[in-house]
Amino acid sequence: MNWQSRIARLFGVAEGEAKPVLTGATLFFVMFAGYFMLRPVRETMGVAGGVDNLQWLFTGTFLATLAAMPLFGWIASKVPRRRILPWTFAFFAVNLALFAIGFQSDPDNLWIARTFYIWISVFNLIAISVIWSVCVDLFPNSQARRLFALMAAGASLGGLVGPLLGIALVGPIGHAGLLWLAAALLLVGIGIARNLQRWRDAQPVRDELTAQARARPLGGHPFAGITTVLKSPYLMGISLFVLLLASVSTFLYFEQARLVELNFPNRADQTRVFGTIDAIVQSLTILSQLFITGRLVQRLGLAALLVAVPVVTMLGFLWLALAPTFAVLAVVMVVRRFGEYAFVRPGREMLFTVVPTEAKYKAKNFIDSVVYRGADAVSGWAKALVDMLAQHPALAALIGAGIALAWALTGAGLARAQNRIVEQEAMAEGFDVAGEGLRR
Repeated sequence: MNWQSRIARLFGVAEGEAKPVLTGATLFFVMFAGYFMLRPVRETMGVAGGVDNLQWLFTGTFLATLAAMPLFGWIASKVPRRRILPWTFAFFAVNLALFAIGFQSDPDNLWIARTFYIWISVFNLIAISVIWSVCVDLFPNSQARRLFALMAAGASLGGLVGPLLGIALVGPIGHAGLLWLAAALLLVGIGIARNLQRWRDAQPVRDELTAQARARPLGGHPFAGITTVLKSPYLMGISLFVLLLASVSTFLYFEQARLVELNFPNRADQTRVFGTIDAIVQSLTILSQLFITGRLVQRLGLAALLVAVPVVTMLGFLWLALAPTFAVLAVVMVVRRFGEYAFVRPGREMLFTVVPTEAKYKAKNFIDSVVYRGADAVSGWAKALVDMLAQHPALAALIGAGIALAWALTGAGLARAQNRIVEQEAMAEGFDVAGEGLRR
């Protein structure tokens, strides 16, 4: 056994899969490196506007997401599905260039800063969702269970390298320079995605007749995402799962902002704190995605990815209710975010491998962006209301624990539903094979 075979066996990669795994991981890497270069700056801008005003930024983000959805739906309806990612990334690269010009011409403009905060919050969800849409379109469920965590490791590596690039380059090239670099990385991502499509063209899956299927537009209308979700109990369940995930994240995010503002009044110190948390999260995530996540889902099933993190998060909220300090909050934030990237996100994407092709793009993007940001906005106002009425962080933590418990129960239900769909498809495929044999 040569060294390549040993590495493939170590990571659970079958023959011929190393190239697409590396390509997918590289695609995630360039996108996340660009985004995480800018994330600490975004967080600092959010705190600078006042923690009491964060719910307004969340509401603005939700409204901007609603405005973006018809545009994305139109692109997905009219553009061949193998070109949805190139068109989307090119559009966002142009946006980044415009923001870079704005930062260069008026670097202290507060409204440009607020607009950028909202825009990047929309951009990151849509861009990430589109990459995952391509992956769930190109990889069947059997491969997804083994390979998605490995490809997601590229995202974690990008999330680790991105803040380091930002720290190293913000002095020499400034904020505008970071935006130009992020735009360039998106253009590189377009070329990488094309390589992934060409690999699948050369090795089509069993149910894919030819690459011509991906060369045709999906059709439908710009609002097909929401109508598809409303007609499917399974997709509604995924929407509920994402809504609860986003609500938990928002409660912790607001607590993080409050405690960081309280303990680190200097903006530079705030950026360093946010960057340090990001670096710790991504380091832990990479190790898990490479050596734990894939083996965990193969041995314990999808439910392990969708339930474990919500349960741990619930316990973290209870701990935070008893000890509402920054140290406890930092531990809970790291565990929750690391668990989401390493376990929940790959598991959540596996849920989409069994839905129709159109749903993998339109319904998925609607859930990942509109549902997520809608939950952000609602839970942001709810957190502000709880803080105003209770004047004690323990109540918000207890409510967060209840939301996390509902999140865990929803994940368990979705794992069972996905297993039923897989079993039904296997039975149907078996009948088709038997019928073909009789016809022959």
